[in-house]
Amino acid sequence: MTTSQILLYAFLALLILFYVRRFLLTRSIPRYTPAQLADRMKESGWTLLDVRTAAERQAQSIRGSLHIPLQELPRRSGELEKYRDREVICYCQSGNRSLVAALRLRRLGFNAANLDGGIGEWNFSQKK
Repeated sequence: MTTSQILLYAFLALLILFYVRRFLLTRSIPRYTPAQLADRMKESGWTLLDVRTAAERQAQSIRGSLHIPLQELPRRSGELEKYRDREVICYCQSGNRSLVAALRLRRLGFNAANLDGGIGEWNFSQKK
């Protein structure tokens, strides 16, 4: 086996390890459907976090949510300290960025969850 083959196999192994780790981490994040979130909103002990861009938020948002765009979350996570004892439910447009945000918040010690389908699914469920 040549050196380039060994490097290629090592790279592939690291890539597979990265994706398996990410898959397992995302499985550990609690997920709410819009119906479950609507029920959860009747209770206390939670905070809703919008991680979309300012332009997306200006177009529409879920009433009462906080706003910290995903790209600003690492430097602005201190703003969430007062919500550390609550469940922080993240949402975005489709549920992908909010899953990344929930993972980042989990690493920082927050109890974070994700809204499946994002605000798009939320809006669809509210029209029913």
